Amino acid sequence: MIATGLAEGVAAGAEGQGAKGWLDLHQRYRDLVAGLPRMGGPAELAPVAQALSTLADEVANILENHVKTRNMDASESQSGAHIQNSKPDSLYDLEPRLQTSRATIGAPSAKAASSAARSYPLGMVLQACPDIIDYARGGIAHWRDFQAAAALVRPLLGISPSAYEEACAVMGEIEAGVVVAAILQRGSAIGSAGGYLRELTRKAQAGQFSLGPMLMALIGSRERAKARLPNTA
Repeated sequence: MIATGLAEGVAAGAEGQGAKGWLDLHQRYRDLVAGLPRMGGPAELAPVAQALSTLADEVANILENHVKTRNMDASESQSGAHIQNSKPDSLYDLEPRLQTSRATIGAPSAKAASSAARSYPLGMVLQACPDIIDYARGGIAHWRDFQAAAALVRPLLGISPSAYEEACAVMGEIEAGVVVAAILQRGSAIGSAGGYLRELTRKAQAGQFSLGPMLMALIGSRERAKARLPNTA
C-alpha cells in the first residue's frame, strides 16, 4: 500500500506530502519489522503486531480518502468539459511509476509484495471491480464472499483450472481472485482471459506486477467514464 501511495503521489496526511510522507511511513514500517525478535513468543510479538495493524489502518485510510476525493472531483467535473480519451485504459498504465517508486524505497521480495497486497481494503477492490458483485449471493461483505464469487467467475471467463492454480501459487489466492475480478471488469477489452492471467502470473513471478497500480488504474478508468456522462441533474 505504501508503494502504491508513493507511486500515485498521494498526499500522506500528517506525515507530509507526496514522496516525503510515504518515505516516512515506510521508515516506520521498516523500524517495526527490524524490531521483531527472532524467537519471540506471543507476549513479545503482540505489541509489534498491534503497531503494524495500526500503521496498516493509517495507510489504508489515506488511500481510501484519496479515492473518495477523486470521486468527488470526478462528480463535480460532470457539469464541465468532458474528458475525451478514445484509447482504452491499460492495467499497466501505472506500472513504470510504481517500479520507480520501489527503486526509491527498496524493492520488496515477491513474498513480501504478496503479503502487502492482501492488506488492500475489500471496499477499494470492489470499487475498482464492482461487476463481480453480480456473481455473489447476497452481496460481498467478506473476503470469503469475494473468493466464492471469483471461483464462479473463473470458468465463465474461460480460465482453465491450471492457469488459476498457477496464479494462486505465485500471487496467493486473494490476489489471484482480485485479478480475475479485474479481468471480468475489463470485459471485451481482454481477448483471452486465460492467456492474460498467465501473462500476469509470469510478471508477478518476475516481480514486475503489483495489485495496487492495477486497482488504481481501474478506479481511475471508471471515474473518467463517469465524467464523460452528460449531467442529467
